[in-house]
Amino acid sequence: MTRVIDFYFFALKVVIALLLAGMVVLVFGNVVLRYAFNQGITVSEELSRVFFIWLTFLGGVVAMREHGHLGVDSLLKRLPPTSARIAVLMGQGLMLVATWLLISGSWTQTLINLPATMPATGISMGWFYGAGLAFGVPTFLIILWDAFQVATGRIDIATAQLVRDSEEEVALDNHPEAAVAAGVTKV
Repeated sequence: MTRVIDFYFFALKVVIALLLAGMVVLVFGNVVLRYAFNQGITVSEELSRVFFIWLTFLGGVVAMREHGHLGVDSLLKRLPPTSARIAVLMGQGLMLVATWLLISGSWTQTLINLPATMPATGISMGWFYGAGLAFGVPTFLIILWDAFQVATGRIDIATAQLVRDSEEEVALDNHPEAAVAAGVTKV
C-alpha cells in the first residue's frame, strides 16, 4: 500500500511539473506571438488559468502530505504531552470540518457548472471547480490518517513536526549544509 501511495504522490508531482511547463509555454508563446507576429493563442489565457488552479490545489495536497504548510506550533511545544495531543486532535478535527466544507462546496459547484463551458476553449466549467475535489478528498484522508496516528501514539507530539514555523526553517531543512555554514541551530 505504501508503494501505491508513494507512486500516487510521485504522479502528482509529475502532473504539477507538466502543468507548470504548459503554463510557461502558453503564456510565453502567447507573448512572443503577440509582439512578434501580432497574433495570439486564443485559448492561452483560459488554459493557463485552469492549469494554475490545478497546479495550486495539487501542490497543496503534496505539501499536506509532507507537512510543508506553514503554521505555529509554539503553544504545542509548551504544553504537557497529553494536553498537546488533545490540542493537535482538536486542530485536526477543525481541519477535517473545513476540508469537508470544501469538498461539499466543490462537489456542488462542479455539478452546477458541468453544463457551462468556458468561452474560448469550450471546456466544461466543472473542470475549474473539480480542482477543489482533487484537493479536498486526498487532504481529508491525509488529515484523518495523521489524526489516527496522533490518537494511537504512533506520532510523538513532542518530536513530530506537523507544521513549519517559517519558510526559512523549510529552506534550512532542505539545505542543512547552509545552516551549518551560517552557524544556525534549531531550537
